[in-house]
Amino acid sequence: MKIAIAKEVDAAEPRVAATPDTVKKFKALGIDVAIEPGAGIKSGLLDADYEAAGAVVSADAVKDADIVIKVKRPEASEVTKYKKGALVIAIMDPYGNEAALKALADAGVSAFAMELMPRITRAQVMDVLSSQANLAGYRAVVEAAEAFGRAFPMMMTAAGTVPAAKVFVMGVGVAGLQAIATARRLGAVVTATDVRPATKEQVESLGAKFLAVEDEEFKNAQTAGGYAKEMSKEYQAKQAALTAEHIKKQDIVITTALIPGRPAPKLITAEMVASMKPGSVLVDLAVERGGNVEGAKANEVADVGGVKIVGYTNLAGKVAASASSLYARNLLSFIETLYDKAAKSLAVKWDDELVKATALTRDGAVIHPNFQPKA
Repeated sequence: MKIAIAKEVDAAEPRVAATPDTVKKFKALGIDVAIEPGAGIKSGLLDADYEAAGAVVSADAVKDADIVIKVKRPEASEVTKYKKGALVIAIMDPYGNEAALKALADAGVSAFAMELMPRITRAQVMDVLSSQANLAGYRAVVEAAEAFGRAFPMMMTAAGTVPAAKVFVMGVGVAGLQAIATARRLGAVVTATDVRPATKEQVESLGAKFLAVEDEEFKNAQTAGGYAKEMSKEYQAKQAALTAEHIKKQDIVITTALIPGRPAPKLITAEMVASMKPGSVLVDLAVERGGNVEGAKANEVADVGGVKIVGYTNLAGKVAASASSLYARNLLSFIETLYDKAAKSLAVKWDDELVKATALTRDGAVIHPNFQPKA
């Protein structure tokens, strides 16, 4: 059996789908590994490192591979090089990308979307959303600190006192919790908000203060899968009024609110941005899905009346070595469930809940119920 590590064709994607460490583990399972030249260079991993781990470096790495692993969904021009029936595993971004899914189906590959992994105990080690969001939350604070013209911690000096920065985190998922923890480590005074009641305790456990309209709707604002529900217009209005008042006094605001398969909810209006002090910073982690902040621009730092809006789309990629290391382990853990160690061959259990949740295409058709073409 052969696994191919494909090089990312997107010049803005520095991550790689395997590390020398995971190559060694694949080899220990009896799997041959090939990698395209230079695939790991932007994550600080040399071709020689992969060769030392047992991989073959080849421009034809994907040819005849049983599994092709990537960070981002392969483009149509890439898929034509894969053999029919190969498993292609990546972060597929399937929502609203019907043409791309059709191209995968037409190529006859079985495509798996790592970001659709169910949030169950046995899949925690395969959860790419968590591994990458964790780093994005950390990096959001680093970017905010870089854009902010003052220090984060309170400093008492002979020349006077520097007050601590006030940081407000909107959306307390994995990214939000890491942003809170990082901002606290840097000495900021941190507040946070989320529509899910379960997050209040998590926020307070990190030493931050929780801010929300805690009514009946708030108490039932979480899906069985642990995601946020979309709130009613009435609740959104009440929460917006509370946060609008709070935002005026903040130095830094980090927004992380995403609803799977939907455009990002607008949390911060142009009026709220205008109410902030010049020199304040907003970091929008949802900019790829339209953004939580009005005025956010993808891959730019917008300046609106002296307030900076940071809109980088791939914050995890800004810590590429760490992000690649975690993503590679997510992939290894998933691939182990698709492999028969005794027979040393692929053994995909198509009725397994992990496979059913992540499989997008098979045998020339889109098979995931959420993405099948409408009749």
